[in-house]
Amino acid sequence: MTLEQQTASKHYDQAKQLAQVLLKQIHEPSSDDIKKAVLSASQLVMQTNGTTIDEQRLIRDLEALYSSWVGIGIILDDPNTAAHLEWLDQKKETTNWQFWKRYCTYLEQDKGRAPSYLENLDEVTDSILRRLEDPSRSGPWQRRGMVVGHVQSGKTGNYTGLICKAADAGYKLIVVLAGIHNSLRSQTQRRLDEEFLGFDSRVHRAFDLKKSSRIKAGLIPTSEFLIANSATSSDQNGDFNKSIARQYNLVPGGNHPVLLVVKKNRAVLENVIKWALAHRSVDAENGKRIVRGIPLLIIDDEADQASINTDPIPYDDQGNIDLQHDPTKINGKIRELLNSFEQNAYVGYTATPFANIFIHPDARATEYGDDLFPESFIVSLSAPSDYIGPATVFGLNRETLDDESEKIGSKTIKTVEDQDIWLPIGHKKGFEPTVLPPSLKEAIKVFLLVCAIRQLRKQDAEHNSMLIHVTRFKEVQSRVTELVNGYLRDLKNRIRYMEQNSSDDVMLEFETVFESEFSTTADTAAIKWEEVAKVLPREVARVLVKTINGESVDVLDYCDSPKPLSVIAIGGNKLSRGLTLEGLSVSYYLRASRMYDTLMQMGRWFGYRPGYADLCRLYTSEELIGWYRHIAVATEELRGEFEEMAARSASPRDFGLRVRSHPSGLDVTAVNKMRNSIRMDLSYDGTTNESVTFKKAQLEENLETLKRLLHSIKSSGTVPKFKSNRSVIWNKVDPMTVLDFLTSIKVPEDSRRCRGELMASYIEKQLSRGELDKWTVSLISTSKGKPYVVDGLEIGLIEREAQINSPTHYTIRKLVSPVDETIDLSEAQLDLAIAESRAHRVKNKLKSKSENVPLSWVVRKQRSKEQGLLLIYLLDPEQFDGETPAVGFAVCFPSSLTAEKIEYRVNNPYWEQEFGRD
Repeated sequence: MTLEQQTASKHYDQAKQLAQVLLKQIHEPSSDDIKKAVLSASQLVMQTNGTTIDEQRLIRDLEALYSSWVGIGIILDDPNTAAHLEWLDQKKETTNWQFWKRYCTYLEQDKGRAPSYLENLDEVTDSILRRLEDPSRSGPWQRRGMVVGHVQSGKTGNYTGLICKAADAGYKLIVVLAGIHNSLRSQTQRRLDEEFLGFDSRVHRAFDLKKSSRIKAGLIPTSEFLIANSATSSDQNGDFNKSIARQYNLVPGGNHPVLLVVKKNRAVLENVIKWALAHRSVDAENGKRIVRGIPLLIIDDEADQASINTDPIPYDDQGNIDLQHDPTKINGKIRELLNSFEQNAYVGYTATPFANIFIHPDARATEYGDDLFPESFIVSLSAPSDYIGPATVFGLNRETLDDESEKIGSKTIKTVEDQDIWLPIGHKKGFEPTVLPPSLKEAIKVFLLVCAIRQLRKQDAEHNSMLIHVTRFKEVQSRVTELVNGYLRDLKNRIRYMEQNSSDDVMLEFETVFESEFSTTADTAAIKWEEVAKVLPREVARVLVKTINGESVDVLDYCDSPKPLSVIAIGGNKLSRGLTLEGLSVSYYLRASRMYDTLMQMGRWFGYRPGYADLCRLYTSEELIGWYRHIAVATEELRGEFEEMAARSASPRDFGLRVRSHPSGLDVTAVNKMRNSIRMDLSYDGTTNESVTFKKAQLEENLETLKRLLHSIKSSGTVPKFKSNRSVIWNKVDPMTVLDFLTSIKVPEDSRRCRGELMASYIEKQLSRGELDKWTVSLISTSKGKPYVVDGLEIGLIEREAQINSPTHYTIRKLVSPVDETIDLSEAQLDLAIAESRAHRVKNKLKSKSENVPLSWVVRKQRSKEQGLLLIYLLDPEQFDGETPAVGFAVCFPSSLTAEKIEYRVNNPYWEQEFGRD
């Protein structure tokens, strides 16, 4: 950065700080408020320094800043109040929350966070802290909780705030479990150095008034000198070491809190346990040593990774859990560490909680204590307003789950169709790619253009990153790095020597990509190619290529770089979890996995993209696009389940049982250590189950089954009702007619979400309880669909895009539109559902384009326990290159307090065949 650029940047920051001071007294500034503050700040800077600033840019930045908020979220609590005493409200006024206040000041002054953001963060972290125990409470206690966020949505900032408050409240030892790689552990420690400790742990692990190298939050003046010590450092090899702890005389339970940021590694955790037990521990009644008087808080980042006990839990002859069983090593060590402290609290943070929910709530072992099921509380955080998540990236309406990719006209996703020419799916460890495909060359050029455009947008002080994640094999990653380095070197040379070689059209190649990708978007329309061409050579020259895996010497260290980095990061698992790629704009991702949690965590492109969201691109395969959309739907459905259970005032245990018994429960994570088979107790209580996979060999037979259903309804004398779109509705249909259809309709063997015979068994059991005896059947139509006649009824065929269209199968993402579920509600039921949905949206700050369409889980709440709904869809065969319409169906069940469970068994070979191994 030139001296002139540095000066301009300094004056811009001064104007921004001045404007924020002027806006500080306004809780939610309007656009007019922001414009007035910017004008005043600009004039002050002009009078003081004689320079002008980019007022429009500052207005945009502040509007984005002040429109950002953090949702409070939804909470499930353990109703067992005897195990937990309310304490925070009493302690609130008497505690000097110094670490927390310093953290807030840092976020406001250094990070530019708006007052409303800080207020919401305060409320969220309070809601978590109050569910932990008062650290001054004597006697034995434990708490197990979980906080569910979104991928790359600021979970670290949330638990940093919680750590600050926990230290203020009196927790003496705080252990952060930070992934399984040194890079993530180091990055997490660095963040906590800056925002909690306030000093560089690489220089001093123990805070020293004379020697300590203060940084970031540590530079914020406070009324008292804040001291917290660390037995780990942000060095790549700075994990916990007993000798280092002895060197700095660090012991848990002293006057100041001690922080440890450690990997999830058996040996490391074992050393922590031995170190902790060496201080102030006594023999318990059972002969084990235990630490008393030192409250322990464990923060488990990425709590679904490595922490879960994936070994099967053995049972004795009486059906009780065998207390002598051994869990997996890391899970066992985490539990042993907790169990070594008389007073302990555990909070798992994750964006993919599926595996955690499947932990058995009663699992415990004599040596290791209780498992990590979040029995005390689960907090589901709302996505911040400026968060770009799966629903946004893949063009889904977060409420209705409809596909809106065409409506939003997104250029974000680019389909890769040339993978096989250089890196075939299923390649082996020794495969050597020899060329880069055109799609990857284009992606690299797009990234280089993004670097230039961000420079022109005055984002020259920010990092730029590109992700290439195409294989899990380190040897293949290294070869890809060689090819990318060669291609980038060639581009640099061509640009450097283009004047000598006037026939080289390298800039024409870049111009073509620029015009195609960026010239028509609203935010880049003002930037002309001629401007980009001037800064492009310098930006291309700055770009580095780094291989990030366990064997590479490259380190992705943004903090220690003297100037902003522009980097192409090539790797695999190390880039898959937690590790933040600063300024990530272009992702080239072909890594195949069908595990929901694995895929979501690999989505490093989710997160915050202030000022450059329109420049971001994701290059991936059509199959993976389909999978991500499917996962986005499943994730939102899981959050819907959570919201419904919270509305029922259910406990975490209730929620765990609910998800484990849900017919789609096994879709969400790998039970990767299952032995032989697992029994699933399914319940259809309060669920909607839809068919999304169709076997082409069964289409004719299913069409005949539908005709028999329609003929049976007609023969019973039930009078149909017709809607304006030609949908047909029959009320008061005999339950036996519905049962006959469900037991006759054919679905592929691998379809678990909508198995007719299982739903029929559930209906039969509920009928014996006087429930589900009033059925509505509807044949859904659309006025836009091609006309089709079935059993004398003319309807419009339904169009659903094929996510997979193989010679044998046809798979769609979603069948039911939310409004279809309301088709049998009375006017009073519908009004109540709409009112409750609106209230829920207001409470949780959820913006909606469909205010008059109630949330699905709310609709199911409004159903009476007698009221079942069968929806039938005839799908346009052109969508899967066929001739016979596919019969799709969905069954909507009301909530029930007496819901029976249906036993169902799933085996491990089936699971691996469906979802593969990662």
